[in-house]
Amino acid sequence: QVQLVESGGGLVQAGGSLRLSCAASGRTFSAYAMAWFRQAPGKEREFVARIIWSVGSRLYADSVKGRYTISRDYAKNTVYLQMNSLKPEDTAVYYCAAGGSTVTYDYWGQGTQVTVSS
Repeated sequence: QVQLVESGGGLVQAGGSLRLSCAASGRTFSAYAMAWFRQAPGKEREFVARIIWSVGSRLYADSVKGRYTISRDYAKNTVYLQMNSLKPEDTAVYYCAAGGSTVTYDYWGQGTQVTVSS
């Protein structure tokens, strides 16, 4: 089992920044990839970004490319999502996920709310 705990959400004005953190514990060696997803009210959960834990390679959704940066601190078993130039449409609950591949994510955090006001 891998436990994931997100933090860092909040309320920010459009154009502002936030940094989300996701602390992993448990069988973290089984996590090949870690990712961030988000779910806005009335919408399906969507992929935001992912990072390959061991080598650090990254992938972003087109909607956040150039504004968001995913990174990891290997020693702290923590993944970050730096979000800049935030827009009201970025408002959502953001979830951290871990999985044994880049396709299937078996472990999920509880989510953290990000609200961007216009």
